[in-house]
Amino acid sequence: MNKTDYDRALYYTHRSQWDNLLILMVRTDDQFLAKKIEHFLHAYNFERDYSAIEKRLYSLLRYIDHANETSGDDGYIEPVAPGLT
Repeated sequence: MNKTDYDRALYYTHRSQWDNLLILMVRTDDQFLAKKIEHFLHAYNFERDYSAIEKRLYSLLRYIDHANETSGDDGYIEPVAPGLT
């Protein structure tokens, strides 16, 4: 599991960089992420109903959030020198 893939997916989605999101879909090792990206891009390009696009987008964003939470990094950064905070 590569946490940078989730950060990139979030960034590309936020910036509407669909080409980069497609490249990430092909290159990532996380098959769930790839499938969520595939479903979203398909809905974005072919669905006429905005609620279907919104559903796929929220599904992708929920998965990215879940994957970031369970990646094992709690966001704590150790101080360089002991005793410094």
